[in-house]
Amino acid sequence: MYSPFYQLRKPVDQQNAIENVQQFPAHLVPGRTIAAAAVNEDSCEFGSPKYFALCGLGGVISCGLTHTMVTPLDLVKCRLQVNPGKYKNLLYGFKVTMADEGARGLAKGWAPTAIGYSIQGLGKFGLYEYFKILYADLLGEEKAYYWRTSLYLAASASAELFADVGLVPLESIKVKIQTTPGFANTMREAVPKMLQQEGVSAFFKSLVPLWMRQIPYTMMKFSCFERTVELIYAHVVPKPRADCTKGEQLIVTFAAGYIAGVFCAVVSHPADTLVSKLNQEKGASSVDVLKKIGFGGLWKGLGPRIIMIGTLTALQWFIYDFVKVTLNIPRPLPPAPPKGKSE
Repeated sequence: MYSPFYQLRKPVDQQNAIENVQQFPAHLVPGRTIAAAAVNEDSCEFGSPKYFALCGLGGVISCGLTHTMVTPLDLVKCRLQVNPGKYKNLLYGFKVTMADEGARGLAKGWAPTAIGYSIQGLGKFGLYEYFKILYADLLGEEKAYYWRTSLYLAASASAELFADVGLVPLESIKVKIQTTPGFANTMREAVPKMLQQEGVSAFFKSLVPLWMRQIPYTMMKFSCFERTVELIYAHVVPKPRADCTKGEQLIVTFAAGYIAGVFCAVVSHPADTLVSKLNQEKGASSVDVLKKIGFGGLWKGLGPRIIMIGTLTALQWFIYDFVKVTLNIPRPLPPAPPKGKSE
C-alpha cells in the first residue's frame, strides 16, 4: 500500500536512505516510536495486511489486559453513576461493595470486559493504522503533514465506529452484571436472562450512546497522544528521540498517554454515564435517562473515571509500543515538514 507516511530502512546512514526512497517519503510520522529498535529486521512490510494484523494484536493485548486489570475500579465507577446515594464516592463505594459481596464481588463482569475490550482493541488500533495510511494517501504528502491532527482525528473516529460494534454486546452484559443487584454473577447467567427479558436489542440498545462516549474518547486518545509526544520530545526531553534508549522512550509514551487519558475521561464521561444508566434500566431510552438524572447527574463518578482512564490510556500506549518493539513491527519516525517546507 502506498503511503506518504513512511517506509523504514536500515542502512547506517538511515535518514539519507529514507529520503532516497521516493515511494515512502520520510516527512510524516504518527509520533511515538522506539527508534532504538529500528536496527532490527522488521517482521513485516509497513502497510501490509500482516502489519495491520500485528497492530491489531497489539491492540488486543493492550486494551484487553488493561481493562480487565481495572475491573474493580470500573465496577465501583459504574455503581456510582447509577446509584450515587448508596455508593457516595470511590472509597466508600469500595467499602460498601466489599461489605455486601466480599472481595470476589469486585471482580464481577471481568469476563465480558476481557472479551469485549480485546475485540475493541483489535479494531481500534488495527483500523486506526489502516485509516491513517488511507487518509494520508488521499491528502497527499504536504497536506498529510500540515493537517496531521485532523488526520489523526478522522482515522481514530473511523476506527472506533467499527470497533464499538464488536464491543457493545459485551459492554451491555458487563454493565448489567455490575449495576443490577441480584441479576447475575457471571456472563453465562446474564446472557440468557437478557435475551429472555429484552431480546437481542438488550445487547445493542446502547450502541449510539457508546459511540457518543467512545468516538470522542478515541479521537482525543490518539490525536492528543500523538501531538503530546511531539511536544515532549521538542521541549522537555533534552536530546533527540534517536538518542534515547528504549526505556526512556517508553517513559515518554507512558507520560503522554496519561496526559491524553485525562482529557479523554472528561470529554467522554457524560456519555459513559448514559451507557451505564441505559443498561441498568430495562426499556429506558436516552431521553428518559436524561430527564431523570439531569445534566449534573451525567458527571457523577468523573473522579474515579479520570483515575481509571488516565491509567488505562497510559498503560495501553505503553503496552502497544512494547508489543511493536518485541514483534519488530515497523514504527514511523518523528514528524518533520516536507523537504523544502517550513513547520
